[in-house]
Amino acid sequence: MANSSSSSAETKLATAKTVLSTAASVAATVMLARSVVRDFLPWDIQDYVFFKCRRFFSRFSSQLTMVIEELDGFDKNQIYKAAQTYLASKTSPFTDRLRVIKREKENKINVTLESGEEIIDCFNGVKLRWVLVCRQVESRSNLLYNNQHGLNSSYRSEVRSLELSFPKKHKDVVLGSYLPYVEKQAESMKQQNKTIKLFTIDHQNIYGNWADAWRSVKLDHPATFDTLAMDSDLKNTILADLERFVKRRDYYRKVGKAWKRGYLLYGPPGTGKSSLIAAMANYLNFDVYDLELTELRCNSELRTVTLSGFLNFIDGLWSSCGDERIIIFTTNHKDKLDPALLRPGRMDFHVHMSYCTPSGFKVLASNYLGIQDHLLFPEIEELIRTTQVTPAEVAERLMRNDDPETVLKEVIEFLEVKKKEKEDAQAKRIQEESAAKNEEKLSAQETKLGDQSEKKKKAEDEINRTDS
Repeated sequence: MANSSSSSAETKLATAKTVLSTAASVAATVMLARSVVRDFLPWDIQDYVFFKCRRFFSRFSSQLTMVIEELDGFDKNQIYKAAQTYLASKTSPFTDRLRVIKREKENKINVTLESGEEIIDCFNGVKLRWVLVCRQVESRSNLLYNNQHGLNSSYRSEVRSLELSFPKKHKDVVLGSYLPYVEKQAESMKQQNKTIKLFTIDHQNIYGNWADAWRSVKLDHPATFDTLAMDSDLKNTILADLERFVKRRDYYRKVGKAWKRGYLLYGPPGTGKSSLIAAMANYLNFDVYDLELTELRCNSELRTVTLSGFLNFIDGLWSSCGDERIIIFTTNHKDKLDPALLRPGRMDFHVHMSYCTPSGFKVLASNYLGIQDHLLFPEIEELIRTTQVTPAEVAERLMRNDDPETVLKEVIEFLEVKKKEKEDAQAKRIQEESAAKNEEKLSAQETKLGDQSEKKKKAEDEINRTDS
């Protein structure tokens, strides 16, 4: 009985060795064949052989593989871009190779898959396998260049695609839920890691396509809503309006309106209009397109100053800025704008950027001096209430010294001078108005006396004619 069991075990072991030996031989043969194909066959024939092999083995597999090419003709495949961004966050300790990129003027290091690497993802209990596939193909443009210049060197370009494999029975889940989920996650990651840019007009290209006329630099403005020296209630109102706007994409589509919102910032220079725009851009992760309209009055687009032509120009200009758009107009003189430009739908939210307020001063003191309170604060706040001074003027004074006591005393002296100037200006204006009224009154009296003299002369002339 023992001998029988021992014999059976030896038979199984021999069988296992045979199977393993056969598998190893097959694997070695496959690897050798693959190496020979790659080393000796042209690229187009290699693609054909590998394609046929995949088609043959796929007949015996329960897996389905979706090929997501990087390019669709000359257009970029949005699914590929989204998957590339999404998979960057899915690398694991088992990932052997990664591609690392850092673009000029950007702080972020971008990590993507290297060719042949795979990532396993799970979604609603479905196991999904991603693989980056890179192929070398002859570049027609390079071959044409070589022929024109008599060069013999061979140039190849890389064609990239992502292969997504999963059980065939989950095809509807992948198409209907998983890939949309990947797109949504990628968009969220893109917004979080986005480098905000400031676009300005390149006047050399302004008469061509507007999309080609913009030139960008990194928007390196530190302004946030926490550092804005403006009324806290107004600040909270603007924040609430922005949050409400960005969450209403579906609502705008439902009512059939473009997803855009217009703001008008008006007030004297130095009241923080540019800082508010930067704070809005930093808060929303939106790029800024800066256009100085006064510089374009000589161009053909604005030669007709009809308001409708101007508005059509603005709509066409901003149509290339993406789905959601916030259009901000700034002016020092709101009263000089045409009412048609101010109506809701064009400028929905009007923000008066006023002179510095007590709460605004406290923000500035915190920003520049790092203090939240001081014995001199009440005196400064009272002077600010009765004096028209811009946040920029106060900020400039706060930067003159590192000692809070010294700086605050200088601010008080500055505010007292500004208050005296304001009082003198008011007194002068009252005096001028009074002089103008007296002059008008004297002129009216002279006119009245003249009228009476004229009437008297007419009466005398009438009596003389009667006597005659």
